Amino acid sequence: MSGTEKKQAPAANRAPAKRSVGRPRRLDPDAMVSIARRIIEEEGVDALSMRRVAKELGSTPMALYHYVQDKDELLMLTLSGTAAAFPRPELPEDPRERLLAVAVHMHGILERIPWVLDILALGELTDKNALWMVEEIIDSALACGLSPAQAVRAYRTIWSYVYGDLIFRRAAERRAQTPPSRRFFPEMVTDQDTAALPRLAAIKDDWRAYAADYDVAEELDAIIRGLLGRGSAAGR
Repeated sequence: MSGTEKKQAPAANRAPAKRSVGRPRRLDPDAMVSIARRIIEEEGVDALSMRRVAKELGSTPMALYHYVQDKDELLMLTLSGTAAAFPRPELPEDPRERLLAVAVHMHGILERIPWVLDILALGELTDKNALWMVEEIIDSALACGLSPAQAVRAYRTIWSYVYGDLIFRRAAERRAQTPPSRRFFPEMVTDQDTAALPRLAAIKDDWRAYAADYDVAEELDAIIRGLLGRGSAAGR
């Protein structure tokens, strides 16, 4: 060793190198929600995960847990404010007409933001700003003579129709974009099925035309009339 070289201390005796310690990079909650919403809109709710959002934010899943408890809370945040973006309609005074107006409004909103259906399908997750529609439906049903239990069941029936109709419409649109290579209903019904399915065989060729001439408000009105008939029957 030359005299100009400094003798280094053994590695075991050297002090460990100091790491720079700092606070973790602060995440933008709005960006987090925006990314989650985009993933759901483009790929569906099953594609959403804390790991996926963290990766797109350039962060870690653990960092996200400082802002949301779990995936359900993240889904709730993606819903927050969606209903508030749509102004409330002027509602009629008559409770039956008000009930119909709110049900039609609910269908119209969800038709414009179909990705919300995937989150609502998980159950118990909703946008609190949308609960005014549930309140109006229950209040109108009570004003029409239904009991509290009947009013809740009436809401569930109306919701089941709205949700089911929109899911069916979305599936039909998807199938129209990619025509199937095999026959589905009603094309699968042929003249050979006349004996077993006489009614369907008779109208199969006109089925799609009949289904296209379909007014949501008219169908909801028919459902609501039937539901409110329960209150009248109980009164008698």
